[in-house]
Amino acid sequence: MISPQTPATRGPLGLDRAQDIAAAVASGAISPVEVVQAALDAMDRLDPSLNAFCTPAHDEALAVARRLEARIRAGEAAGPLAGVPVAIKDLIFTRGLRTTFGSRLYADFVPDEDDVAVARLRVADAIIVGKTNAAEFGYGGFGHNPLFPTTRNPWDPALTSGGSSAGSAAAVAAGLCPIALGSDGGGSVRLPAAFCGIVGFKPTMGRIPLWPGCRDPRFAGASGWESIEHYGVLSRGVDDAALMFDVMAGPDPRDRLSLPRVAETWRTIDALPRGLRIAFVPTWSGEPLDRAVATLAERAAARFSADLGADVEAVTAPFDDCIHAYRAIVAMETDLTGLRARIAAAAAGVAVSRPLSALLAAEWSGDRFADAIVARKQAVAAIACFMERFDLVLTPTVPTTAFPIDRDGPGSIDGQPIDDDAWTPALFPLNLTGQPAASVPAGWTGEGLPVGLQIVGRRFDDSLVLAAARAFETVQPWHRRYPPISIWSEDR
Repeated sequence: MISPQTPATRGPLGLDRAQDIAAAVASGAISPVEVVQAALDAMDRLDPSLNAFCTPAHDEALAVARRLEARIRAGEAAGPLAGVPVAIKDLIFTRGLRTTFGSRLYADFVPDEDDVAVARLRVADAIIVGKTNAAEFGYGGFGHNPLFPTTRNPWDPALTSGGSSAGSAAAVAAGLCPIALGSDGGGSVRLPAAFCGIVGFKPTMGRIPLWPGCRDPRFAGASGWESIEHYGVLSRGVDDAALMFDVMAGPDPRDRLSLPRVAETWRTIDALPRGLRIAFVPTWSGEPLDRAVATLAERAAARFSADLGADVEAVTAPFDDCIHAYRAIVAMETDLTGLRARIAAAAAGVAVSRPLSALLAAEWSGDRFADAIVARKQAVAAIACFMERFDLVLTPTVPTTAFPIDRDGPGSIDGQPIDDDAWTPALFPLNLTGQPAASVPAGWTGEGLPVGLQIVGRRFDDSLVLAAARAFETVQPWHRRYPPISIWSEDR
């Protein structure tokens, strides 16, 4: 096991803070070309050890940076993410930049339009430096797929960075970019954030609209997860997460689930009110929990009481295990017919991942789908009632630390066997309910592996989740804790 590093200096040009980069670029203090070149140089040096990026965008990024530099020199105002290098998960459409969804079925696909979130990042003058690796179509909490080399964890390259936003989390943790866009259909932003020791924020369902991703029926495989998918932010700090979220939030008519913009801005995070009622749920539905994770999560929850003036109560989860309902809803929203047709039309022997193969092979019925819908209604009602008593809920983000990269799951937790599709008990339920949730670093184990604390709010209460995450970041800072494979470790 490699021990973590805590260097005294930040990386080149302060690449750990998007807000600092944007301010410096907008003022003309530094050139966006210089920032982007530093990010690309870091990618060239470090990414061969991580495989975070599956499609780098060197030429495109530098061309955009030069255009932005010319605009700023001409006196034009720059956007709120001016010159900030950003990575985009390979499940999310990027105009003119290969988007494979981690699948051989789309190995050479180049979209002719951006996803809404990507278009808004471009308008804000963020600069896309590449697409990041993901599990095939997002089916799995890991970083391998049939198309690209497996993404490795910057804290220990023998371990997974989590998934399915594997490359986005690894890139941010290693300092290859300060922010990244991920998607979360069952924990795919929060899980890799926990494994990589960074922030992962999943806003309320509909805050960030999705199109074409998960919506356009022309793209079988990429058009699933409609009622459970969220886009989310991966960053080193909460302020950057709020800034990126603010840029992308707001309705779009092509996404029937998108929400009106009710806040003038999410960039400014309010102080956390004292006297909040907070539920701490150590285990969700009785699943096993790693002892080191349990200890760090309990200590983190205690900080809300001791340092932040909250009333924290340890309680049981508001509803029982709903993994079977979740699996059925994923299947129901997947174009199974279209996927089978694509596979049949592909070259002989084209490989698909184990989770996708199992999904296609399973027998589904209308009754199973109907039962799943009823179970989701029960879960939504139960947690709404539960949160009449509590302002926030805290849980361990994941009940284990990162596991070896060649696995689809940990196999066991605290000595108890666990199914590869059922080891994220506190994550996927919040996709069924659509609530905002953030994972923030709760601490590091004795082996130097990060553990995440999940902060959950009522639906629409994104501001309080960000305030709680920011307050915890203040009383238990993690910014100066960097992985062995990172631009900061190179400074030593």
